[in-house]
Amino acid sequence: MIINILAGGPEELLPDLTAYQESDAIWVGVDRGVFHLIRRNIIPSKAFGDFDSVTQEELSAIEDQVTGIKKYKPEKDETDMELALNWAVEQKPESIRLFGATGGRLDHLLANVHLLLTPIKANNPVNVYIIDQKNIVFIKEPGHYTIEKMASKKYISFVPLTLDVTELTLDGFKYPLKNRHISLGSTLCISNELIDDYGTFSFSKGILIVIRSND
Repeated sequence: MIINILAGGPEELLPDLTAYQESDAIWVGVDRGVFHLIRRNIIPSKAFGDFDSVTQEELSAIEDQVTGIKKYKPEKDETDMELALNWAVEQKPESIRLFGATGGRLDHLLANVHLLLTPIKANNPVNVYIIDQKNIVFIKEPGHYTIEKMASKKYISFVPLTLDVTELTLDGFKYPLKNRHISLGSTLCISNELIDDYGTFSFSKGILIVIRSND
């Protein structure tokens, strides 16, 4: 099972969602993202939000077509995306993909990147990805990983999310590394590229944000 969550970020940054409509995919809408899904003839199984970013007419359309609506007051401790993601992690899917999570307000973007930590805090190893037209973003804990070349996402960056990331090793990359220590705020590992069909990266401590991008 895969859970796809669409938030209300700028529509022009969305990838082609038809590429993510696997038979086992469950769609979830967040606030205005619910309306974006309906417009694409995708009826979400669940909808989360205070719905302060839709008109009354749009809200009526949502309420007419979506049965699993969880409506909240605007004054709450969690963002709408956080509420949806918490629910998704509890379902223990194979992976979770977040769309409409970039662009617009920077505070929302930074909050959504930090929400990638949710499975770690829940002790649930589900993979969560933020996806838009130009980027795929995910995080990794210490370990050894294989990464495949993608023609549509040429560049790969590694950004520390914790104070320190230790013994970072990159093999099969244009700019390889061997047991390097990188600190929070470092730009050492921005815009790398794979030189082979596959490469590997590993580290022993910390948390890394991995960003796959194209121009």
